[in-house]
Amino acid sequence: MKKSYDIVVIGSGIAGLSFALKAAAAGRRVAILTKKFRADSNTNYAQGGLAAVMAAEDNFDNHVQDTLVAGDGLCDEQAVREIVRDGPERVRELVGIGLEFSRDAGGQFDLGREGGHSHRRILHVKDMTGKAIEEALLRAVAESERIDLFEHLFAIDVVTAVKVDPATAVFGGNRVLGLHALDVIERKVVAIDAPVVMLATGGAGQVYLYTTNPEIATGDGIAMAYRAGVPVRNMEFIQFHPTTLYTSGGAGAVAGWPRFLISEAVRGEGAILRNFAGEAFMPRYHAQADLAPRDIVARAIDNEMKTSGTPHVWLDIRHKDEAWLRQRFPQIFAGCEKVGLNLARDLIPVVPAAHYTCGGVATDLTGATTLPGLYACGEVACTGLHGANRLASNSLLEAIVVAHRASLAVDAYLATPREAVLAVPAWQDLGGDDPDERVVLTHSWEELRRAMWDYVGIVRTTKRLERARARLANLAKEIHDYYWHFSVDPQLLELRNLVVIGELIVACALQRHESRGLHYTLDHPQKLPAARDTEVRRG
Repeated sequence: MKKSYDIVVIGSGIAGLSFALKAAAAGRRVAILTKKFRADSNTNYAQGGLAAVMAAEDNFDNHVQDTLVAGDGLCDEQAVREIVRDGPERVRELVGIGLEFSRDAGGQFDLGREGGHSHRRILHVKDMTGKAIEEALLRAVAESERIDLFEHLFAIDVVTAVKVDPATAVFGGNRVLGLHALDVIERKVVAIDAPVVMLATGGAGQVYLYTTNPEIATGDGIAMAYRAGVPVRNMEFIQFHPTTLYTSGGAGAVAGWPRFLISEAVRGEGAILRNFAGEAFMPRYHAQADLAPRDIVARAIDNEMKTSGTPHVWLDIRHKDEAWLRQRFPQIFAGCEKVGLNLARDLIPVVPAAHYTCGGVATDLTGATTLPGLYACGEVACTGLHGANRLASNSLLEAIVVAHRASLAVDAYLATPREAVLAVPAWQDLGGDDPDERVVLTHSWEELRRAMWDYVGIVRTTKRLERARARLANLAKEIHDYYWHFSVDPQLLELRNLVVIGELIVACALQRHESRGLHYTLDHPQKLPAARDTEVRRG
């Protein structure tokens, strides 16, 4: 591979690919790094769709209001308005590169409805929207002569220039130089020079025992930004998807369908949540019943399970025709059939599972962080759109809008004169490789995910959070020692990042002395009059 680019994008989901295409169109040389295969991303697993105002009976104010309500007072209203406003144009660009959203008999977009939305505005490709978007973007990337996409290249850390302030004699990182990345196949670390690094690594669901996220969702970009001294914001707001398929093996344990979720769009089409007594219980919890925001639904299910002692609740859409269900939800129907369930005839057992990271690297609406040359886009970032709880299907919207704005900002940044280019220093491997010690990583991974699930889950207490903090501190020390004594490999790098993510979630949760959105604590069940962000910064 080349060792020097204008821009390095870390991640190959909708955010990274969209940004890379536009940066390349502006004449920049772009490298995309993905630690596994190019299609491995959270985008590829997005069943529901993309929220945008595309119907005559809908308008921007409606979408803004729905987002603000879901965000429970913590959204940045200006960010919400600008992202919602830019959505339709970005959707038309996706259509322009060949993405074919589902349409009705009249040729209009077949718009779905999901929890928290007052109108039908969810563009989808049946129940495999993310996969269709990923494939369309990858085709466009393959056609670009200015983009190099590298699989099995795991970004380790951003490298920054360092200067001394003559007035204070204090050292500080002042801009991005590039990064170090592990070539997983060759088992060696390479140095890549680039004045701009775009973090598009997705979320961090793998920090929990049960999650809808793919295995790659280990919070790499958030951890890298934190280690580079960039503020990380609102990490306590982890969205638990209310309806993950439950089997005897646990949440989402379906052969060939890891962490399989039942899209919120199923409830949008009339599915009802029932407890073991057969009661449709959601009207007791919220006026919108089964279409309430996700945090309400997840807590309601959690409460029903705990009060009744049952391992799951039921999702019921048996009133819909089987042929229609197979056509509208082909992937979900097939996933249920793999465990002997028929969506049209059977009650579907479901439980909540960690799904989306609403906080992340603090950025503006161009993806810019406080570190010049470092940008973040997509689930890795916190723009203020989601607030305390993401409105369903707003994530893909945010990704395409901020990716567009970031491409313009990065082009302007690269056109600005800077100090002489410095090269990223070669990696120094100070450790060895002792296979006998690898068992430590497996045990630490299991301990981390179990502690997060037990102590930092849907319902929290200060005591549980303190327990989690103590356990994570021990894990962090062990992993730090391991990192400096053994050669790096993907498992070590992911665990190193996940421990940082766990610590950030707990630190933010302990800062919030109220219950708001996705953060619910028995010690502070009230909501404070003034909403504020939580923030953690290294050092």
